[in-house]
Amino acid sequence: MRRQVFAFSGVLQPQPGERGNRPLLEHVLAIGAARRVTGGPVRLCYVPTAVGDDPAAVSAYQRVFGGRDDVVLSVLRLFPQPSTPDLRTHLLTQDVVLVEGGSVVNLVAVWRAHGLPAVLRECWEAGVVLAGPSAGGMCWHVGGATDAWSDEQSGRLAPFTEGLGLLPHSFGVHDDMAGQPRRAVYRRMVGAGELPPGYATEDGVGLHYLGTELAEAVTVRPGARAWRVDPDGAGGVVERAITPRQV
Repeated sequence: MRRQVFAFSGVLQPQPGERGNRPLLEHVLAIGAARRVTGGPVRLCYVPTAVGDDPAAVSAYQRVFGGRDDVVLSVLRLFPQPSTPDLRTHLLTQDVVLVEGGSVVNLVAVWRAHGLPAVLRECWEAGVVLAGPSAGGMCWHVGGATDAWSDEQSGRLAPFTEGLGLLPHSFGVHDDMAGQPRRAVYRRMVGAGELPPGYATEDGVGLHYLGTELAEAVTVRPGARAWRVDPDGAGGVVERAITPRQV
């Protein structure tokens, strides 16, 4: 089975006429459907750990996907206890594991307490599509720049390097986010060696990896881009624009 990850920056503030995140979610479902040699509905497991299993987040996904004939939706909660008695068996029977954005620091800490990094690596090796926006995309990488350690008002960014490391890259999310210097800070961290080389995505852009290599970038926002960012050896970076395919 092919090892696959789909990591994206969600559209935080859709503009009039924009479609939001829905096409990106449909795209990851299509990737999951393609792995099903026998056909049938896509088995989608939604994992809201990064938002503390917020009932509102769970309800939103249940409204969108719960009544569809082409999707079998399950929700893996870890608060206050796991919602299934056998995490490994449940996750290995899925086509897509979709991880919510939020705090990547809390996400990975809780996962480690429950032994999920090894299980998720096994899922990846077995061909289960691992996906998610923001923290739910960063977690599959070595890390990225996060505000998870700061208070809500400051939004200060710090390097996070405790991701699962399935992908040996860093991941810069919300690269064009208004009001935060995410673009500049991510590149400074890569240039300084605080983060490994990697990819950055503007809002609405997703990266599809086959194995550990980038296969393609897609977008729901015309003109939005992804970037490959490497250190230049002198404290700065060399960046290369990646034009995504519209979905």
